Amino acid sequence: MSVGPSILVVEDEPLISMMLEDFLDALGYRLAGAVDGVSEAMRHVEAGGFDAALLDVNLRDGETSWPIADALSQRGHPFVLATGGGNDAVPERHAGVPVLSKPYTLDGVREAFESLLNG
Repeated sequence: MSVGPSILVVEDEPLISMMLEDFLDALGYRLAGAVDGVSEAMRHVEAGGFDAALLDVNLRDGETSWPIADALSQRGHPFVLATGGGNDAVPERHAGVPVLSKPYTLDGVREAFESLLNG
């Protein structure tokens, strides 16, 4: 069982979410929760209890993770943005946030969270 920092995952593709859970476990992180939409993610943000988050920028039904990113920023919670590229331009207010490109790799996830949590 992992005892490292706890990570909230916001990802709308179940298979990708499961892969991320496996990657986080292999890297020694704990899963604080895996959610697939803004409203559920916002409940986790309000409740707290995690050290960092990974946010897929584009979610199901045209939702984006920007409201989640804004709420995390306001609370001082670090997060990584995940993007498939294309039109996923990061707003200026989140320009300093690490960006993880899809497809995810174990090394990419490691580097993103090491950068995020070890500054």
